[in-house]
Amino acid sequence: MIRAYKFLLRPTVGQQAALGEMLCDHCSLYNGALQERRDAYRHASKTSIKYAMQSAQLKGIRSFDPERQGRWSFSSQQATLRRLDRAFAAFFRRIKSGDTPGYPRFRGVNWFDTVDFPKDGDGCRWDSTPHDPVTRVRFQGVGHVKVNQHRPVVGKVKTVSVKREGRKWFVVLTAEQAQPEPLPKTGSTVGIDMGIANFLTDSGGEFVPNPRHGRKAAANLETAQQDLARFGRVRRDKRTKNHQRAVERVATLHRKVRRQRLDHAHKTALDLVRHHDCIAHEDLKIRNMSKTVAPKPDPETPGSFLPNGAAAKTGLNRSIQEAGWGVFLTILTSKAESAGREVIAVDSRNTSRQCPECGHTAKENRPTQEKFHCVLCGQSAHADTVGAINVLRAGLVRRNATRHSEKPPHS
Repeated sequence: MIRAYKFLLRPTVGQQAALGEMLCDHCSLYNGALQERRDAYRHASKTSIKYAMQSAQLKGIRSFDPERQGRWSFSSQQATLRRLDRAFAAFFRRIKSGDTPGYPRFRGVNWFDTVDFPKDGDGCRWDSTPHDPVTRVRFQGVGHVKVNQHRPVVGKVKTVSVKREGRKWFVVLTAEQAQPEPLPKTGSTVGIDMGIANFLTDSGGEFVPNPRHGRKAAANLETAQQDLARFGRVRRDKRTKNHQRAVERVATLHRKVRRQRLDHAHKTALDLVRHHDCIAHEDLKIRNMSKTVAPKPDPETPGSFLPNGAAAKTGLNRSIQEAGWGVFLTILTSKAESAGREVIAVDSRNTSRQCPECGHTAKENRPTQEKFHCVLCGQSAHADTVGAINVLRAGLVRRNATRHSEKPPHS
């Protein structure tokens, strides 16, 4: 299996400048390759340029500009061109599927923050000074950079990436390692119901509160954004020092909320994986759930619109995105795979409207957001707990059906 590691870099002042120049030159290469594709397609011949054609030009580009493009790893520049090729592939895939296409855009220096090295030892070297007690990573054109390695790297390092986040630099590794030993069996199964008032509720009636990190930081973020709004929209190199500090303040607050959300997701997922062999959850279509409400034109007054609940839906969408369900479920699936646990996604329809006792399903069974009361048998419980119980039952049915289909037929 492939596992990723992320470590903080401790570059010197000169190395920070070199890393910044590397990002700038790779950004220039990306934008130049994008412009070439645009110009070729706009030509009367409608020429389509592929990755192989642009990669073949790298040798000439490096020899023409040895002080900039020629300084960096050839393989990392190929990885940047592949990045652009993947963006175009995703663009055409969305067109075919009928989604919003999103044509690849030019990247500003602030929006190009990662350089990939496809192979350890080709333009980069992890643990480049093994005799040194301090771990270092070497990048071509930069040198040996100190790494704050807070945990050991298990397995063979396959790829290396350098990433900038604000004023900090990180190295991201992917390592190939053997499948880890599964955790001991607990004999426990659980269903979870994702929510907003509570982050999740399990089928045993336990609640995990929603930390609402974004809402807690909203006041500070609002003040920082108001300070930033006082400055006009100018190019990055035209910003004053006060303008730059305002930009960094807003970005720092957003990064802090993101780290808090990830920390909560990791801890919650780890607790579930440690205590349960099988975890069932709702197969949530988060993108559909957080769509903007369509406007309702007023047929009697052309050019005007009727109330459509857009304000309330906007607040709900913000709460869904703040909860980070998609990130949590991705982390849960990854941790379960490493621990030998089973994660099952089930259909989320009517999970909180179906009575777990008599099976009656009706909208009236859920009179409020939190209360469940079956109109047929009178069963009462918390609506989220009922949803988690139904999710668990559906998950066990699906697991048993899958196991039954995998058994060889009797001869």
